[in-house]
Amino acid sequence: MALQAALLPSTLSSVPKKGSLGAAVKDTAFLSVPQKKLQAASLSVRTQVATTAPVATPGSSTAAKDGKKTVREGVVVITGASSGLGLAAAKALAETGKWHVVMACRDFLKAAKAAKGAGMADGSYTIMHLDLASLDSVRQFVDNFRRAGMPLDSLVCNAAIYRPTARTPTFTADGYEMSVGVNHLGHFLLARLLLDDLQRSDYPSRRLIILGSITGNTNTLAGNIPPKAGLGDLRGLAGGLRSQNGSAMIDGSESFDGAKAYKDSKICNMLSMQELHRRYHEDTGVTFASLYPGCIATTGLFREHIPLFRLLFPPFQKFITKGFVSEAESGKRLAQVVSDPSLTKSGVYWSWNKDSASFENQLSQEASDPEKARKLWEISEKLVGLA
Repeated sequence: MALQAALLPSTLSSVPKKGSLGAAVKDTAFLSVPQKKLQAASLSVRTQVATTAPVATPGSSTAAKDGKKTVREGVVVITGASSGLGLAAAKALAETGKWHVVMACRDFLKAAKAAKGAGMADGSYTIMHLDLASLDSVRQFVDNFRRAGMPLDSLVCNAAIYRPTARTPTFTADGYEMSVGVNHLGHFLLARLLLDDLQRSDYPSRRLIILGSITGNTNTLAGNIPPKAGLGDLRGLAGGLRSQNGSAMIDGSESFDGAKAYKDSKICNMLSMQELHRRYHEDTGVTFASLYPGCIATTGLFREHIPLFRLLFPPFQKFITKGFVSEAESGKRLAQVVSDPSLTKSGVYWSWNKDSASFENQLSQEASDPEKARKLWEISEKLVGLA
């Protein structure tokens, strides 16, 4: 299989119009990357967009033999789709034949190998470069997506950074603490910029989904395991999460805790979903939702945890708490929130019971505080340059 990878030209000599994405790969701005070279880690070309072999334009309607127009396939963007939950959901949706998946990933070659390894069919996905640790990259992704001429019917903000053992912060290209910068601020900007595209979609059910977490919900047992999540008065976020000028923690704490930074970012995700719902659902008809798909104890999200934890956590979840969920099962659950006709209610935090049946879960008091959500929104707009 040959992948079509776009270089990063300063200007594109030929921008594909809607309905002509397949022809775009013939343009001189595109480079064919043989599969055997995917192992070349030293490849220095910064890839920006790639599709599998030319097929009908993703998101275009097709005509049946009797001349009647059929419902077109949906187009879903999933961030962090090169591994774990994101890859599992991409595979589950692509296999239905009803969805074209845009895999928005930081590492193009990793995503290409992952899609091939997962057995995703040619023409069922597109790989586009997105680095959520750079707000410029987020804006570039949106520009490239629009240039590709595809509609947007669903956006899944899935990618996350988790550094539970970190005691000193690292920072994004824009100078924000990494966990909150990637998990919340990068996704906040992406969601705001692509909301117009969702509104323009003619798809029957348009959805914007942000991954939540049980660890950010203090009304659960898992949410009460120290360090507990808590945003305080958001003074650290308002200060820009820059330790040299204040605090790298949202609540303004002097000491940095990587585990708490992740949990705090998930509260931000869940608050953002609800504020999006309050501000836009009634006028746009777009469904806004978050979810906790279960404990995916084997996911690469835990790769920076201590080795003993990585060894013991999966069997603990399987045999003690009984909360273990495989990546494949979690991917199907996320795919349900993207496509299931019964999950169209907006402003909902979805979970699943032991019988794998979905239900509307209850958020903690802080994770559902409308005043805190409004304040978070206003600060976040300033930090990402929208206010």
